[in-house]
Amino acid sequence: MSIRITTDSTCDLGEHIQRHGIGVMPLSVILGADSYRDGVDIVPQDIFAYVERTGQLPKTAAPSITDYEEFFSPYIAEGHEVVHIDISAKSSSSYSYAVEAAKGFGGRVHVVDSKALSSGQGLLVMKAVDLLKEGKSADEIEGVLNELRPKVNTSFIPDRLDYLYKGGRCSRMAMYGANLLKIHPLIEMDDGQLVAEKKYRGSMEKCINNYIEDLAEQYPSYDDTRCFITHSSADDSLVEFAKRKVAETFSFKEVLETVAGSVITGHCGRNTLGVLFIAK
Repeated sequence: MSIRITTDSTCDLGEHIQRHGIGVMPLSVILGADSYRDGVDIVPQDIFAYVERTGQLPKTAAPSITDYEEFFSPYIAEGHEVVHIDISAKSSSSYSYAVEAAKGFGGRVHVVDSKALSSGQGLLVMKAVDLLKEGKSADEIEGVLNELRPKVNTSFIPDRLDYLYKGGRCSRMAMYGANLLKIHPLIEMDDGQLVAEKKYRGSMEKCINNYIEDLAEQYPSYDDTRCFITHSSADDSLVEFAKRKVAETFSFKEVLETVAGSVITGHCGRNTLGVLFIAK
């Protein structure tokens, strides 16, 4: 029985989706009274324009159980097993709905809570692709992913806190103070939920430099297969700086740039950047 790897649109894998034949279930992005499918009929620029025009953040919605049943059904009808990697269960109802939908397919749909988001989730999707190429079974892939997920570094640094404030994740005072003093918090996943850890101060380039050096100190041993530099429409100069710094600091076989989709962009705002990889 062949195996298909699927995931949610929050994985932020960009062109790697089609390249590796990964199935994607889009989450919904809601702008006012209108609902759009992430990665299908809305792009991050639509988010920026909406927030600038209305002063409000978009809302997001998970696919329903029925949506997931309809998503999995064609794969099962074609004789496949499915390994589906979801955004963290603590960030969305997607995982619980996918698990409920999977119950109707006799154990042929394996749902994994990535306990991550964006390309942190994407790292597990790509690892599933690697394992599939190695000839692993669906049960084996699920088991390895569950073992690896605590080792995924999912972290990023926002340029400004405007979107985090609008989303209720920081106070107005914290936003104004951070923007005025050029303070940039490190946001990272801890057991499936986002937390603010240390703070950096200065230009974004200086902060990204220190952030990457701190990652190298924190994770001296890592899976060198790949690293993602994922950003929400960040300045080209900042992205290029991050690429050079990662190349100087780590020894990844490939460093892949991806742009955050509409769901992630709607929470972070423009010019947010993260360096994500799997630690050992």
